[in-house]
Formats: sequence, C-alpha cells, structure tokens
Amino acid sequence: MQQPSVGVGPPTADFFVCDFFGASPKNDLGTMEHPIFSLSTRPDRRILSYTHNDTFVEVTPSVKGRATIHDKDILIYCVSQLMAAVNAGKPISRVLHLKAHDLLMATHRDTSGDAYARLREAFERLSGTRITTNITTGGVETTSGFGLIEAWEIVRRARAGRMINLTVTLSEWLFRAVLDKSVLTLNRDYFRLRKPLERRVYELVRKHCGRQAEWVVSVSVLHKKAGSAAPLRVFRAAVRRMIQDGNLPDYQMSERAGDLICFGRIAVIEPSLRAPVLMTQTLETARALAPGDDIYALEAEWRQWWAETGAPKLGSADKAFLGWVHARQARS
Repeated sequence: MQQPSVGVGPPTADFFVCDFFGASPKNDLGTMEHPIFSLSTRPDRRILSYTHNDTFVEVTPSVKGRATIHDKDILIYCVSQLMAAVNAGKPISRVLHLKAHDLLMATHRDTSGDAYARLREAFERLSGTRITTNITTGGVETTSGFGLIEAWEIVRRARAGRMINLTVTLSEWLFRAVLDKSVLTLNRDYFRLRKPLERRVYELVRKHCGRQAEWVVSVSVLHKKAGSAAPLRVFRAAVRRMIQDGNLPDYQMSERAGDLICFGRIAVIEPSLRAPVLMTQTLETARALAPGDDIYALEAEWRQWWAETGAPKLGSADKAFLGWVHARQARS
C-alpha cells in the first residue's frame, strides 16, 4: 500500500507504548461510514459485498468468522492511544505495545479469565478478516486488500495464565487514517452499548450528524449502511425498539412519515446559555495540564458539564475551565 508522504503527520518510531490513561475514545472515519464489522453474535462466515456511491467494500472472514462490532473496541483503543500521542507531539508507530488489563478497563469490559480468553478470540478474528476496498484514508484512494490488524502477539503471561502485555501491528490503511487525523471522538458511553446494532447506529449518527442539530435518513439507507443481515422489516422493528429504549449517547431518535428516522442532538445549549468563548492561551495551558487528551473534546465536555449544572454565571470562564481540568486530572 502507498505509504504516507515524508514529513506529513507526526514523527514515527519503531514501536509505540500505549500509556495514555483516560485518552478520549477515537474512531476512524472509514469504518464508521461503511459496514466492515459483523453485527452477529454468532460466527459470521459470509462474504460481505457493499457498494455505495463510488465506494466498494468486500469483507472476507476467516474460518473463525468476521470481526464483530465488539472486536472493534481493540482498534478504537489503539487509535485513541495513537491520537493522544499525536496531540501530545510524541512519535507514533503502527506497532503498539499495550497492557491487556488497560484495554479491558478502557473499553468497560470485565477482567475475568474468560474476558482474557475472549480478547484473544477477538484478535484472531481481527487478523483473519480481510478487506478489499477503495476507501480513501489520508487523502489517498487505493484499491487494495489487507487485514484489520497485520499481526498480534501475546508477549508475556502471568502465573495464572492470563495475558499481560500485547503487541499489535495495525494495517497501514488504518495507520494512515491516524496520521491524517481522519478520526472522530466518541462518547465514552459508547462502550456501555451492548447491542451490536446500537453501536453501529451510533457510529453512523456520529459520522453523519456532526455539528448539525439533526440527521434524517430512510430506514432502507440506514439498513444498508448498518450492514445488517436481517430482512428490512425485522431491521425496522429493531430500530423502533431502539427508539423506545433511548440508549444512544448524545442523540434522540424518532420516526417520521415516509419511513424516515430522525436523529436529533440532545442537550443543545440555547445561544443565551452558551459559555463564554475561551482564549487560545487557555486551551494551550489546558493542553499542558492534560497531555494526550483532545483539548477540543475537553472543552466540549466542560461546556456540557457547565450547562448540566445550571449554566452558572462565570466570573472568569478561562479560570473556571482550567480549574475543571485540574479537578478532572486529579480524579483520573
């Protein structure tokens, strides 16, 4: 595959150690837009062929099945760690060293012996699933085939038999997305969504709604983009259950005439309640206080907290924000 241009993006190293605690969850735009991962809870050995506009994707599973939307947690964790390093100005590599316990904790999984066994199965599905696509990453369109991860290795085991340290080599395709910062921040409650369809729909809404107040899409298009293997009528019923449950972070779902689904952003602050604009120097100070965090995501989180606590009048928004960052770092 084509390598990123020399001098583009942060410096790279031979390997990268994942040690940014509390890094904001990041997801790459390519797999958010297109249905790469299986929504099935059973081994999915079907070849998926998907075409939308000028983009095509073919996903070929191994004998152990296609990588699932829950397996994707591993990639989200790796991308989050890499982006935290990029924001901190540190060198990165597509070869990552990570602690299994940190990965499980960051993605809201239990740390039982079974959890470690499931983690190994997830690595096997990720490395065995092959993608052929022309999805653009880093401003480069290439038609190529690759695995979601190129390699993985259990570096060491504890006496009890649990994996401790792991080495993961990401595909060049995914690493290029990181270098180009083709990622979006996810709500941390994404990992609390247990139903595969809820996770997939949240990805799509986060990608398409962006800063808009709402996103309206037909059930048929949502069905296609979600990559659901269920018949359209079954998918429609599942979406209606999602509307009733109301579990999506940040968004509220509703049904409209014409077989349309509307996703509206929750807690949009009225202009009269908006927190004062922060100075650029304040953001730079906060960046030093919270190295590795997405400073703009932190600012958005603080604004949300400010609104939810009654939008109190601020003597100095800049001092209030920095105090909040101090307190947040002390808790992490």
